[in-house]
Amino acid sequence: MSPPSSPPASSSTAPHALDANSPARGERGVTLRAGLLCLALALFFGYIIPIVDYRFYNTFLGATHLPPGAVGALIVLVLVINPLLRLISQRWAFSRNEVLTVYLSCLFSTLVPGVGGNNYFVSFIIGSFYFSTRENKWFDFLKGLPPWFTPALNPDGSYNKDVVEAWYNGLTAGQSIPWGAWLVPLAAWSAFMLASWILLACLSVMLRAQWGEREALAFPLLKLPLELTQDMEASQSGMMARATPLLKKPLLWIGFAIAVAVQIPNGLNGYFPDVPFITLDLPTGPLFSEAPWNQIGGVSLRVSLVTIGISYLLASEISFSFWFFFWFMKAQLIAAYYLGYPPAILPRALGSNQPLLAIFQEAGANLAYVAIILWTGREHFRHVARRALGRVTASEAERREALSYPVAFWGFFAAFAFMTAWGVAAGMSLSLALFLWTMYVVIAVVLSRVVAEAGLLFVHHTWMPLGALSHLIGIGGTSPLSTPNGLTPATVMEATTIQDYRGSLMPSFVQSFKLAHDRGIAARPLFALLFAVIIVGMVMSFSSNVRLGYEGGGLSMQSWISKAGPQMVGRNVLEMSRAQAAADPLAWVWLGVGGGLTYAMMLARSRFAWFPFHPLGYLMSNTLPLRALWLSIFFGWLAKVLITRFGGHDTYRSATPLFLGLVMGEVSMMLFWIVIDGWQGRMGHQLMPG
Repeated sequence: MSPPSSPPASSSTAPHALDANSPARGERGVTLRAGLLCLALALFFGYIIPIVDYRFYNTFLGATHLPPGAVGALIVLVLVINPLLRLISQRWAFSRNEVLTVYLSCLFSTLVPGVGGNNYFVSFIIGSFYFSTRENKWFDFLKGLPPWFTPALNPDGSYNKDVVEAWYNGLTAGQSIPWGAWLVPLAAWSAFMLASWILLACLSVMLRAQWGEREALAFPLLKLPLELTQDMEASQSGMMARATPLLKKPLLWIGFAIAVAVQIPNGLNGYFPDVPFITLDLPTGPLFSEAPWNQIGGVSLRVSLVTIGISYLLASEISFSFWFFFWFMKAQLIAAYYLGYPPAILPRALGSNQPLLAIFQEAGANLAYVAIILWTGREHFRHVARRALGRVTASEAERREALSYPVAFWGFFAAFAFMTAWGVAAGMSLSLALFLWTMYVVIAVVLSRVVAEAGLLFVHHTWMPLGALSHLIGIGGTSPLSTPNGLTPATVMEATTIQDYRGSLMPSFVQSFKLAHDRGIAARPLFALLFAVIIVGMVMSFSSNVRLGYEGGGLSMQSWISKAGPQMVGRNVLEMSRAQAAADPLAWVWLGVGGGLTYAMMLARSRFAWFPFHPLGYLMSNTLPLRALWLSIFFGWLAKVLITRFGGHDTYRSATPLFLGLVMGEVSMMLFWIVIDGWQGRMGHQLMPG
């Protein structure tokens, strides 16, 4: 049997085509004033987000694919700035496409500087040196890195102790930031990061028509900005003129009020303990203390109102599959316990604390799903390749893409070649560099598909390419993972670019090109604007992460970026260098199980309309997003099922503003408490789960 030729459409809520309020093609959206506002916001977020994320460790303004910072900018534009501009002149108000352009730019200006935004390398390339000891012998591996790779090494290869210890402990009197030592590594890593983002952008251009039109994916996270800006150009006047239909619905403000009623007292409780606290997180230790339930690890019972609101918009089979497969994976651990293999003795994957059976099911599912994506879109991708080779001419539709298909095709391979050459120059073997960046693309495509089709608030993965490869082929001898072939630089690069994928830019590229196409926003000027915003955010965040360490001491910064992450690099290199030389047959078995189940589910979905499972739930079953959000996804799914069953689809659509109000309300509270906590110096106040 062959893979299904086309997966079913995900949701009727998808903004598939230009809506009734679409502008004429002449309204570009990327105007001079919109562009200047986008760049100003990029400067603002580039400065403030490293402080919020790494110094105060409060709610992230980015780090999700419905970023609170971007939603906040959208709300302020629609509810504050535009009404004030209309008081001066109707012509001064921003158009809908201008507002949406600002929103799309903020997806990037909030993701690049913050957690998960590929900026960890600043601490990772020096942290393993700082935590190297005579006992762990990490320095034996690290000293082989090229000097341009890290400021921890002088040009002659000797250890630059002062640069490293001053970042972790802070500058002493009379010292200044050693920018000279950082200049070359920052330039080298910036070039690499830009190449990786160009690769993702080119890939997104080639996927846009396939996912946005041929497969008609739902893109649920675009629902809020589209609804919030609908009918912005209606002919009315006055301060509350042209209020969008969504803002006129009482249910929206009821949902908004619910979120405010929960988060105001909870925030005040941190300052005034007598204010009652509304518990949204139930400790599960006492609930799962007896066998076999104590074998499943931690289970989060946290309620996230923003996640409930988004989950209500999802296709029911997707939201159902998310929480079902979360427990399906837990059930496997219980089954292993009854078979005499409690999780404590189950084999663990290298570079991860997760059981081998979970890691390789996820890896197999990822590889199978990418293969299905390629097979499903084979006609489109064949057309793109033929365009790149000059076999066919450009269509009118292609002229509306952010890049022409030949530019996107060759740009993708040029960026991939640069990343590979960069890795080889850092000390990796060619085969290892090709493998690592191929897996980078696989993970990027899968997680972008999760956002585009399933609207998961943030995405992550648990399998790591190097650890997976070490189990599949072994280490040592002629293996690509043998230490002389560049295991150390590969581990550092994997940790900085692949380990934490929650802020990956590819989902934002895919969403931006989809929305630009549907709304008639000029895609090529938008593409240029987005990269201008990315470069501003990159320069601001990379320099800020250097500066924050020297000024306040890296040890006082958020623990992942300063301590846990850098130590993970050293441990992974040491662990893999001592790993078994032979391949692990169990890894191949579980890889096949993951791939087989994914294929079977896609085949069943293409054959049986009643089939209730979606493979994206299985793909994400062991990841951080589902561990943090499964209960809220369950509540969103349950609300949709009950409302649809007892009230019908009309009632479902009528109730949608209530759930969008939950999203708006909780995001507004996140922004409110970020401001208050920054003013008061409060740290660790996290409203976003995960």
